[in-house]
Amino acid sequence: MWNILGEEAIYLDITYKFKKRLAELAPADETGDKYRKLLDKTDVGFMINGETEENCFMLTVPDEYTPEDIQFMAEQTMAAIVKNDQAPISANGVEQKYKIIINNNKEPELIGLRKTPGMSSVELFKPIFKNWSSPGRANPNTSGQYYD
Repeated sequence: MWNILGEEAIYLDITYKFKKRLAELAPADETGDKYRKLLDKTDVGFMINGETEENCFMLTVPDEYTPEDIQFMAEQTMAAIVKNDQAPISANGVEQKYKIIINNNKEPELIGLRKTPGMSSVELFKPIFKNWSSPGRANPNTSGQYYD
């Protein structure tokens, strides 16, 4: 069983519990209200790196957030984690390594319902194929015998 900021969770609930607990741990004043408002529009993702056993929370903010908003979110997120008196993330009672990334980069979706326009797998790789076949773009790893 997972424990996220002091609350039990199953794997599928980790992102929801993390976002909920951050909002609960925010101060009960204007600062906390501003943080909860920013957090409400933030997408939370979670990944585990099986090789390094590191957990990663990814907070993806909307494009309209200013650098000051993102800095404010980072400060308030760390304050919430410090305020919590338990390990931020643990599994079966063992504290886990973790990192929190706050960004506004959006990966294009190649398949699915929210597929990014123009980003089908063929469209995505066309520039790479074009560079491979463009005149004067010899592969430096070959002796050049095929380009004479």
